[in-house]
Amino acid sequence: MQNTQTLPLPDAEATADMARRLAALAAPGDTYLLEGPIGAGKSHFARAFIKHLMHLAGQPEEDIPSPTFTLVQTYEIGEGEVWHADLYRLTGPDDCWELGFDTAFGSAICLIEWPDRLGPDAPETALTLRFEPLENDAGRILHLSASAPLWNTRLQKITGQ
Repeated sequence: MQNTQTLPLPDAEATADMARRLAALAAPGDTYLLEGPIGAGKSHFARAFIKHLMHLAGQPEEDIPSPTFTLVQTYEIGEGEVWHADLYRLTGPDDCWELGFDTAFGSAICLIEWPDRLGPDAPETALTLRFEPLENDAGRILHLSASAPLWNTRLQKITGQ
């Protein structure tokens, strides 16, 4: 059964707050598929998410560059690893597997921008976050969806729904 929630994100701080709330519940093996057009807030969300994980692990905050040109940035945080990927420049699933996602999906926390490049190889247990910008820069609407039961309790904690 698909669990779907829709939430307003009126500004950049609301987006960062949502990232911090989700990061606080993150676990190794979680995958977050970040969808939306250029400028929708995907990278802003990912940076806030990763910075909060560093904070929770007691690590000093570091710069979180966009992986647009490197494709993947990895971070050792606490006992685990976080992968932040921007797949915009890839053409399809074959390109993705060359980057090592088969291993990362099982053991790391993965934040994937432009997840459509994964095609049918996106993890079935992933949480999809679709950022929908509103006109006149009036914020965003965030659509959260997951079919794996593991997200039911987590999303309820996040959204209260």
